[in-house]
Amino acid sequence: MHGRGITKKVKNEKEIILERAMVTRHYKMRWNLEYCVGCQLGPSICPFDAITHVDAVLEDGRMVQKQAVDIDAEKCVFCGECMEMCPVSVISMTVNGEPENPVVNYEAFPELVQSTVFDKQKFDMKRKDFVIDNCPAKVISYDEKEKTLVVDDPHCIRCRQCEVASDGAFHVQQPWKGKIELQRDLCVEGCLACADICPTRALHIDESGELVLADYYCIKCGACMQICPIKPEVEEYEAEVEAYGVKKTMQHSRITNSDKLPVYVERWRVNHTPVLSAAWTSALLRLADDKAGMVEIDRKRALKRRDLLVALKGGHEHDTTEE
Repeated sequence: MHGRGITKKVKNEKEIILERAMVTRHYKMRWNLEYCVGCQLGPSICPFDAITHVDAVLEDGRMVQKQAVDIDAEKCVFCGECMEMCPVSVISMTVNGEPENPVVNYEAFPELVQSTVFDKQKFDMKRKDFVIDNCPAKVISYDEKEKTLVVDDPHCIRCRQCEVASDGAFHVQQPWKGKIELQRDLCVEGCLACADICPTRALHIDESGELVLADYYCIKCGACMQICPIKPEVEEYEAEVEAYGVKKTMQHSRITNSDKLPVYVERWRVNHTPVLSAAWTSALLRLADDKAGMVEIDRKRALKRRDLLVALKGGHEHDTTEE
C-alpha cells in the first residue's frame, strides 16, 4: 500500500499528531499543545533527538506566546519514552487503535510510581468546589451519585495542590524527587515569565504583584528554566554506565552556573517499578542530576504552611491562621 511505513504529521495550535501505518502495527501519537509547557524533559529524553524546544515569545517580561515542542516525523520511532516521562501527561499513543506504550510494554522502561488517593472520610465536602477549582489539570470532578470526588488518574500531573486545598484528604505521590530554588534578586527586572508558564502554582504572582515560590507544588518539569531569559551554562563530561553487565561510556551534561540562575530545578531520582535496561539507564543519565541525597519537603509540615494555602485560588477565604 502506498505510504505504508511513512509517518504522517498534522500540526496546529492545539495538537501535534503523528501516524504511521505498518504491516501489522498502526501507530498514532498525539501531543496536546494546549497543556504542553515546553519543558526540559521531552527534548532531553528522546534517544533520537526527534523532539525540539520551541521558544516562547516574551514582551516586557511576560509570556505572549507559549513555549512548546516540535517533532521531527522522520526521526520519531514511536518508542514512547517521551510519553512515559511527560510531567504534564499531554502525550497519548495507540497501537492498532488500543492505548499502548511500547517502551513500557516491552519492559525497556519501567512504569513511574505515582498516585493520587482521596480519603472521603477525612474530607469536608464544603471544600469540594475549592478543590476542583484549584486543580490546574482539571482532572478532579464531583460524582453526584456516589457523593465523592474522583480523579482522572492518567491525566493527573501530581502537583499536590489538592492535598493542601482538601486539608489533607488527598494524598499525592510524585514520581520525581528533587528541588526548586528561586533567587529573586537575580531576576531580570519586571520579568514574570516563569509564573506564566508554570503548570502548577509553584511559581506564581501574589496579590502584591510579586513573584513567589510555593515549592511544594513543583513537579520538576523545568519549564521555568526553559523560559527564563538567563540561561544555564552547560559543560559536557563522560560518565560510565552499566546494564546487563556491559559497561558503556556516555556523554553527559551538567549546569555550571546554578548559583547565577534566578530559578533552578534539580531532579535527583525517580520512583519506578524494577527494570534493568540500557535504555532506562541512558534516560536517567540524561534527566537526573548528580545530587541525590537531600530530603524532600515533609507532607505534614507542608499541609500546615500558610503560604501554600494562600497561593491557591480563593485560598485566603480558607485561611484560618492567626496573623
